[in-house]
Amino acid sequence: MELEFLGTGAGVPSKQRNVTSIALKLLDERNAIWLFDCGEGTQQQILETTLRPRKIEKIFITHLHGDHIFGLPGLLSSRSFQGGDTALEIYGPKGIKEFVQTSLNVSDSHLKYPLSFIEITEPGLIFEDASFKVFCERLDHRIACFGFRVEEADLQGELQVEKLKALNIPSGPIYKKIKDGERVTLTDGRIINGKDFIGQPIKGRIVAILGDTRLHPNCYTLAQNADVLVHESTFNKSEAKMAKNYFHSTTAQAANVAKEANVKKLLLTHISSRYLGRAVHELQKEAQEIFKESRVVQDFECVPIPLKK
Repeated sequence: MELEFLGTGAGVPSKQRNVTSIALKLLDERNAIWLFDCGEGTQQQILETTLRPRKIEKIFITHLHGDHIFGLPGLLSSRSFQGGDTALEIYGPKGIKEFVQTSLNVSDSHLKYPLSFIEITEPGLIFEDASFKVFCERLDHRIACFGFRVEEADLQGELQVEKLKALNIPSGPIYKKIKDGERVTLTDGRIINGKDFIGQPIKGRIVAILGDTRLHPNCYTLAQNADVLVHESTFNKSEAKMAKNYFHSTTAQAANVAKEANVKKLLLTHISSRYLGRAVHELQKEAQEIFKESRVVQDFECVPIPLKK
């Protein structure tokens, strides 16, 4: 599991930062990519990475402001041109279906894969399978906006190889049966229960990705005990009044959410183009004074999310 930031800027593209898009790479977990927001130029950003559009399985849209959705029609069309033929789902506020379908219809664009829309009308669980759950909550922005929480199911514990070797059980195909928890009869007649040789379950990871928002109680709800929190940080702490007026957050507010919600790592994004060079380091410093494990991310930065062992 890994996050790759395709755009980390706010409002409009700049030479330093493109507008918002984040790829959650689940290549080991399900050979797929989940995209969060798709600002203008996202497919151009993808060309600078190893990401393959055909592997994008789901796209989660936080809200319908242009810097979060204007890249969608082009990306969806290119995915079709490049041989993508597997189904794709788009989750987002009411209106995302109309926006995409109108763009495709007016431009006479035809997709070669099934495209479906899940328009969010109520917060809560919006996706679940055996491996993952995705929850959403409303945030406080000028238009309907959501934050997402991705929870991975706990994973099977590791095979206790040393314990098997201590019983003189040689490695080989039998190890797979043991790892699968089967009862196995050894060549010497001993019967062992595979479940006795599996370690404790490995706790699944939690990733919280918030859309644009003022400080709001749901920020804490989404972030609770997350391994990684991606939080907008459009303004520095001295511009808290401006942040409130424009329905955004400051570095200090994001850091306090991370601290109070017991987050392990805070990644700050959606940075205003007014902050360049040293000013970006000051943003990071402000956050780190409150929550040490804070970082302002850059375009194309990759952040692995390791399993907890």
